[in-house]
Amino acid sequence: MTSMAYRGTRTAVLCALVITMGACSLLPRSGPTRNEIFAGSVQREGDAFVVEVNQRVTAATAVVPALGFPQELINAGVSNTDVIQPGDVISLTVYENVTDGLLAGQGASAAIINEVEVDGAGFIFIPYAGRIRAAGNTPEALRGIITRNLDEQTPDPQIIVRRSAGDGSTVTVTGVVGGQGVYPIERPTRTLSAMLAAAGGVTVAPEIAQVTLVRGAHRGTIWFQDLFRDPRVDIALRGGDRILVEEDSRKFTALGATGTQTIVPFESQVISAIEAIASVGGLNPQLADPTGVFVLRNEAEPIARAVLGRDDLIGAQRMVYVLDLTAPTGMFEARDFVIRDEDTVYVTAAPITQWNNAIGALTGTLGAANTVSSVGN
Repeated sequence: MTSMAYRGTRTAVLCALVITMGACSLLPRSGPTRNEIFAGSVQREGDAFVVEVNQRVTAATAVVPALGFPQELINAGVSNTDVIQPGDVISLTVYENVTDGLLAGQGASAAIINEVEVDGAGFIFIPYAGRIRAAGNTPEALRGIITRNLDEQTPDPQIIVRRSAGDGSTVTVTGVVGGQGVYPIERPTRTLSAMLAAAGGVTVAPEIAQVTLVRGAHRGTIWFQDLFRDPRVDIALRGGDRILVEEDSRKFTALGATGTQTIVPFESQVISAIEAIASVGGLNPQLADPTGVFVLRNEAEPIARAVLGRDDLIGAQRMVYVLDLTAPTGMFEARDFVIRDEDTVYVTAAPITQWNNAIGALTGTLGAANTVSSVGN
């Protein structure tokens, strides 16, 4: 009985050794090994180009979102906010130099006419002055017109004109700002940066805030910080403009032997490979292979051609960029290589980790076999 148990234990151990050493790829792991990724390259009849990162590759792939306003928006001059527009509201105070005034009435020296809206054609109606074109005039010019019209009916009228911006002189501000709403274009808020300040500023990190402006058929998007770097994009506003402030929606995925495996939103306009690794806790010192840091990306045709030095490629190409952090310039290459939207950053496990997993599986199998033997005995 003991001899049979011994033979059974030995057979189990040999089988476990053969299975474990011959099928290490079946052991639990976070993804392919470095050698398996290289084996899947186009150069080896795979479906992705595997490219080692150097200065030339870094320069060819250093693409960041091209944001900006079209010339139609940039070239618009600052508008005169004193000019009355259709939709504005006009209020008048008319002082008359008589005790029984035409508008003021018995015992009053002044008549107040509040909230007269400028109609779509640009006109207002004032009693005894008639229908007057207000749009296109400043409050001072409108005061002169009304004064002349009333002067024939009441002696030496003195008129004060007040304008409130209406629908024709307002912009809409929405998104991640302190106060969404419809704001009038006034002298202090004639430019984009001033209007955003009036709306409470942005409520996300300025580094990742994007500002979109829509004016009729024209639209453009800029980084919020560009308003203070480039005065040209602090454009003049027009009535009816729509302003949307959004948080940058770009992200990348971190997988493999990193501190955390997760989807990571961009925290700045440009993120390097070394910053991407640091943002997820760096390389796992117990698992990671610093020679096997990969960036997986679907590369646009022009960039793929530049990287590979080929002109026969058609359409987007699957690219796997390789970073070896142990190389003499490896850390510099990782610092300069730009991560883009939807990239996957994958760090392979070190060969010793795979060996330890295999040994662990083997010793676990031996332990189980010994237990079976003990039970048999």
